[in-house]
Amino acid sequence: MSGWNEKAIPDQSGRVAVVTGANSGIGYVTARELARRGARVLLACRSEARGAGAGERLVAEVPGAAVQFARLDLGDLSSVREFAAAYPYDRLDLLINNAGVMALPYGTTADGFETQFGTNHLGHFALTGLLLPALLETPAARVVTVSSTVHALANIDIDDLNSERRYRRWVAYARSKTANLLFVHELARRLAAHGSDVVAAAAHPGYAATNLQTAGPKMAGRRVAERFMRVGNRFFAQSADAGALPTLYAATAPDVPPDSFTGPSLAGWRGSPAPSWRAPWTRDDRAAPLLWAASEELTGVAYDALKV
Repeated sequence: MSGWNEKAIPDQSGRVAVVTGANSGIGYVTARELARRGARVLLACRSEARGAGAGERLVAEVPGAAVQFARLDLGDLSSVREFAAAYPYDRLDLLINNAGVMALPYGTTADGFETQFGTNHLGHFALTGLLLPALLETPAARVVTVSSTVHALANIDIDDLNSERRYRRWVAYARSKTANLLFVHELARRLAAHGSDVVAAAAHPGYAATNLQTAGPKMAGRRVAERFMRVGNRFFAQSADAGALPTLYAATAPDVPPDSFTGPSLAGWRGSPAPSWRAPWTRDDRAAPLLWAASEELTGVAYDALKV
């Protein structure tokens, strides 16, 4: 992995990729570099204006890129179902579960779930399950879910997944990122049990300058915190281009192991992609199936092809 960068991405011609949250930041860079290597990329974004604008910007940067926008609001399960029902291809080589929200004031999704858990975990759980038939039909497909080193702040509480007892924005975010890793762990286990060659892996960007850091303080009207985040992005964070490398590695590099977690090499903060430390509870073989069962019940999306 040493020195791995976007120039090492193998040819993606003939492959189809879905990238959630592709209108900006790491998602946009991921979509752009996959398109640059020849993939047909579906930009799955909540805002039609921003998604369509990202498609125009991408084609301007990569003339001839095969990109298409489709609306997807991960905080609304009806939108997730509409997106999956309208999915236009008979194959899916890469599903990049990238979109997310971070440290927001307390709120709920359209379906009544705590916003961070509902968007970061349940939305992607439902999306992956609904697109599973296309993934299983595609040789060597991959599902890459973007987590965070912040997962280390908190394990999930299986009895309070929606933070109804007490809400702390950073704990809720950490729990949603732990849920991402438990999802990858259980998905990888089930795929292996069914003899599938689909690879489920995880990645994180380290500290990368994106809109994610400032959204929460801005929503809460916390101007000092918003200003602090902007200063951190400017002087300490690596670029979104660098932050996207672990995701691109997990999606395209040869021999990426199932249930792996790729991040920046320098203390998980910045640098070229490398295996990343993860909290032991993210590979808990008791918690993962419990979260899986709860997620199926909450979303109404059953992974029938991977029943155990």
